[in-house]
Amino acid sequence: MRVLALTRYVRKGASSRLRMCQYVEPLYSMDINVSVLPLLRASYLDRFYAGVPTKWSEVAGDYVKRLGGLFKARHFDLLWIEKELFPYIPAWAERLLASSGVRYVVDYDDAVFHSYDLHRNALVRKVLGKKIDSVMRHAAVVVCGNSYLAERASKAGARRIEIVPTVIDLQRYLMLEPAVAQEFIRIGWMGSLSTVKYLRAVASALQTTSTKIPLKLIVVGARCELPGIDVEFRPWSEDSEVEEIQHFDIGIMPLHQGPWELGKCGYKLIQYMACGKPVIASPVGFNQEIVQHGLNGYLANDVDSWREALEELCADADTRRRMGERGRISVEKMYCLQKTAPQMARIFHSIAG
Repeated sequence: MRVLALTRYVRKGASSRLRMCQYVEPLYSMDINVSVLPLLRASYLDRFYAGVPTKWSEVAGDYVKRLGGLFKARHFDLLWIEKELFPYIPAWAERLLASSGVRYVVDYDDAVFHSYDLHRNALVRKVLGKKIDSVMRHAAVVVCGNSYLAERASKAGARRIEIVPTVIDLQRYLMLEPAVAQEFIRIGWMGSLSTVKYLRAVASALQTTSTKIPLKLIVVGARCELPGIDVEFRPWSEDSEVEEIQHFDIGIMPLHQGPWELGKCGYKLIQYMACGKPVIASPVGFNQEIVQHGLNGYLANDVDSWREALEELCADADTRRRMGERGRISVEKMYCLQKTAPQMARIFHSIAG
């Protein structure tokens, strides 16, 4: 079977890497040949992560290149689209594909529809507010990372919906024995410029805990000023991300309560747990399904509960170890590529025949 994966980014983009690119090899072993065709070039992400303005002339060129790539669609058994073909353009291309008999699977790992229906510009809301619903409705299958996204697909009239979480590869994520003696507890967070804002919500809990127990906040992938907290900033890379997490003692994922956050798939938590780390997370959206409160981590909904969870885990190495082991078991059962790759293969075969 030949599948054309139309990703939004090159492999450096987290959503493209995790939802599609990491499936190329395991699907190939199941006789599914996936060709990846990104929309935006690598320099787009380089500018984004560096906080540099986008070069719109390059984006326009990338759109033209994708348009040319779509003429190859009939050489494939089906298309695998990440979110949409052309951001901020109506769903003309997706509707044309469907009307031409080209079958496509569309994949969502966040609430991209809210970038349109909740946009601050009224014209965008009017013209594009229902765009993603149209993309979903014309797809052969809508693959969603969580139940919130699946619910939107159902309301949009999608003919078939499959929930496939965002997962890790067990062969890359290994548990290491924790250090016997250390000066402080390492509280770890991994993310990007767009998500580092959530750390401020737990800054006071971290600061209070640090007055009782020596701790250091390890921030991987972004920078954020948090007065009164010992923070170590670390660069992110695909090659080093697992090693960074292996040196955490506790992994955290604070979130705000909002529509965007309901669409998140809890990937940070899955990464931490895969390395055998206990977690603390806000009880928002899919986090509540990943974290079994009191078993593999804690769900904390306010400053006091964050402080209590931090203090308990920081003070008790045995609890950290037990919760970390249970978290690893959860990942092995439900949140790993070894479980979801066969699921994706079955989805593709059921469409392409």
